[in-house]
Amino acid sequence: MNWLLPEYIADALPYEATQIERLRRAVLDLFRVHGYELVMPPLLEYLDSLLTGSGSDLSLRTFKLVDQLSGRTLGVRADMTPQVARIDAHLLNRQGLTRLCYCDSVLHTLPASQAASREPIQLGAELYGYTGIEADLEAIRLMAAALDMAGTPASRIDIGHVGVFRALANAAGLGSGDEETILQLLQLKDIPGLRDCCAQLAEPYRTALLRLPELYGGRELLETAGRELPVLPEISSALETMKKLQAAMPELPLSFDLADLRGYHYHNGVVFAAYYPGFPSAIARGGRYDGVGKDFGRARPATGFSMDLREVARLAKTRQPAGAIQAPYAGTDCALASRIAALREQGEIVVELLPGELTCAGPWCDRSLVECQGQWIIQDLNGN
Repeated sequence: MNWLLPEYIADALPYEATQIERLRRAVLDLFRVHGYELVMPPLLEYLDSLLTGSGSDLSLRTFKLVDQLSGRTLGVRADMTPQVARIDAHLLNRQGLTRLCYCDSVLHTLPASQAASREPIQLGAELYGYTGIEADLEAIRLMAAALDMAGTPASRIDIGHVGVFRALANAAGLGSGDEETILQLLQLKDIPGLRDCCAQLAEPYRTALLRLPELYGGRELLETAGRELPVLPEISSALETMKKLQAAMPELPLSFDLADLRGYHYHNGVVFAAYYPGFPSAIARGGRYDGVGKDFGRARPATGFSMDLREVARLAKTRQPAGAIQAPYAGTDCALASRIAALREQGEIVVELLPGELTCAGPWCDRSLVECQGQWIIQDLNGN
């Protein structure tokens, strides 16, 4: 059947589309009042620009095609974050802090999970130009506030730091191949595979790498990690940063996971992920990625987060759709036309039935506009 859509691609029907749009407006307004300016990068870019600084992971997720005008290879964006970094570093070129936000569709070659769409609506916020922990605090708090506003408050926000694994890999003298293999095993929490791969490593790094998958939990976890991991400056700095985050945000449900290394090739500091009850994967992710603008001419400190608005909209509490008002066709009736216009200016949905249209099939009408003693008044459709 020619009208079938590709796998993991779907239409958004009226209710879902309304829910997505409502959340988009609400969250972007939240970003706006926090000083984040909206940008709209293009859907397509030259591939070398689109993948700058993003690593091979993003390349595998990116659809590629040939530009019929230039003959060069184009990419359909799979992630808007590198595009926003390009805008900050190359187009805006501001000297101070820059706060930017965005919301639009991206396209993935493969779904991130069995339940995921290959066309997520990526909504996010990025803060450029500040190296201090205060920027990470702002990003995490803004992410939590956005999820609260969407009706999907985080039940848990995991904090990690890629510097812990990076310090262990460097100290153990891992080559790039071995580092990549151990990284994948840690992400899968494949303990037997990790044990085999680390068998020839020197102590204390072998034991520390084997311990990483078990280093997750509440506030006590950071003290445990400080006692059990090798005393390396990078690890001490990472643990101290996480302790400061914990102390500064007692109101949020923070936990810690030192083996959460998704985005390892992209992030270089604190990483965080928000979870919603009953949903198996994170509904929002973020972290620090300093230096991302280097290939665009300016290396800038950066931190931020993003979420799939389609996914959040599905999880958000169901809202009763706003009822509409069913009105007769105004034609040349100036009084009726004026009444309809006034109601629409007040934000009411008014469906003007065309000649021969007996009732409104959609949107859902719970009221009607009827004439009573020369006045157009609103009545419930049950006659009240």
